[in-house]
Amino acid sequence: MDFLEAIAPILAIAGAVLAAVVLGWILRKVATHALRKVPKIQEVTRKARGPLQAVLAVLGIRIALGATARDTPWFPPVDYVLVLALIFSLAWLLVAVLSIIETVVLRHYENSGRDYRRGQRLKTQIMLARRVAVAVIITLALASVLLTIDEVRALGAGILASAGLISIVAGLAVQSSLSNVFAGVQLAFTDAIRVDDVVLVEGEMGTIEEITMTYVVVQAWDERRLILPSTYFTSTPFENWTRRRSELLGTVELDLDWRVPIEQMRSHLREVLDASDLWDGRTGTLQITQATDGVVRARILVSAADSGALWDLQCLVREKMVGFIQTRFPDALPRQRWEAVTASSSSSSSAPHTANDDVAGHHPRDGRLFTGSPEAERRREDFSGPGEDALDEREARKAS
Repeated sequence: MDFLEAIAPILAIAGAVLAAVVLGWILRKVATHALRKVPKIQEVTRKARGPLQAVLAVLGIRIALGATARDTPWFPPVDYVLVLALIFSLAWLLVAVLSIIETVVLRHYENSGRDYRRGQRLKTQIMLARRVAVAVIITLALASVLLTIDEVRALGAGILASAGLISIVAGLAVQSSLSNVFAGVQLAFTDAIRVDDVVLVEGEMGTIEEITMTYVVVQAWDERRLILPSTYFTSTPFENWTRRRSELLGTVELDLDWRVPIEQMRSHLREVLDASDLWDGRTGTLQITQATDGVVRARILVSAADSGALWDLQCLVREKMVGFIQTRFPDALPRQRWEAVTASSSSSSSAPHTANDDVAGHHPRDGRLFTGSPEAERRREDFSGPGEDALDEREARKAS
C-alpha cells in the first residue's frame, strides 16, 4: 500500500503528460480541419503546438498532484512552481494564437485578390495590433507572477495609497517611450505610412520595412537601414511617394547654350521615351524654364510607374540627351563668351544661327505641362484652386 501511495504521483504525472499530448494532437487536427482552406495551415498551426501541450501538461500535472499528493510536505512549493509555469505557458499560448490569427487574416486577404494598397494598410494595422496585444499579455503575465507573492500583494495597498505621486514620477520617466508607443499606434491606424511605402526622410529615399510600437525601419536604396522613432513621422514633415498611388513624375534639367535646338531636342526626347520600357506613357515634356546668366535651362519632365523605374528613366534620358547634343549640336553646349567691341564696329550684329526649325513628328504637348493633352489638363485642374463657388463662399464668410 505504501508503495502504491509513493508511486501514485509519478503515475498521475505520466498520465497527465500523456493525456496532454493526445489532447493537444486532437485539438491541432480539429484546428487544421477547420482552417483547411488557409494555405500551408499545418505550418501555421505548428506555432501553437508547443505552448498548447505545455499548458495542458502543466494543468494536468497540477490536477493530478492535487488529487494524489495534496497532503505531502513537498506539495505546496511544487504547486507554486506549477502555478508560475501555468501563467507563462498561457502567455506563450496566447502569443502563438495571436500570431496564427495574424497569418490567417493576412493570407486570406492576399488570396482574395483585393487592392494591394488596402492590403498593405491592413498588414500594417494587424502587425501593430498584434505587437500591442503581445505587450499587454507579457505585462499581465508578469503582474500575475508578482501577485502570487504575499509580500508584493501587501505592498500593493501602499502603492495604491501613493498612486498619485507614483503616477507623476512614472509618467515623467517613461514620457518618451509612451510618446513613441502612441505615435506608432497613430501611424498604423491613421494610414500615414504603410509597410512597403516609398518615403523620403532625412534626405534619403527608402522603403518602409517595418513599423513597431516605438520605431520605424526604413530600408534605404543602398541597403542601409534607417531606424527612426515613431514620433519622427508624427512631428516631422516627410515625403510619401506612394501615399495614393505609385506613379511618379521626375525632372531632368540641362543648362545649355542659347543656340540650343529646342524642337530637335523635343523630337529626340520623344524617340528616347518611345523606345524605353521604363516610361509609362503619361508625361514626357521639355520646356525652357530659365534663360539667365548666359545659358538656358531645359527642364524635361517624365513619368514612370514607380520610384525605381523613374530613377532609371531620369538617368537614361539625361545620358541620351547629353549624347545627342554632343554629337549633333555641339554648338549648344554651355560656354562663356567675350566679345571685343571697337568704335568702328557696327552696332548691329546678326543673330546667332539656331536649328529650331519645324521638326516632323513634333506634337505641341511635348512642350506643355498644364495644357495640350488630357493628362496635362487634369494636372491643370489639380492646381486651379478650389473653384469660384468655394472662393465666393470664403469671401461671404469673411464679410459676415
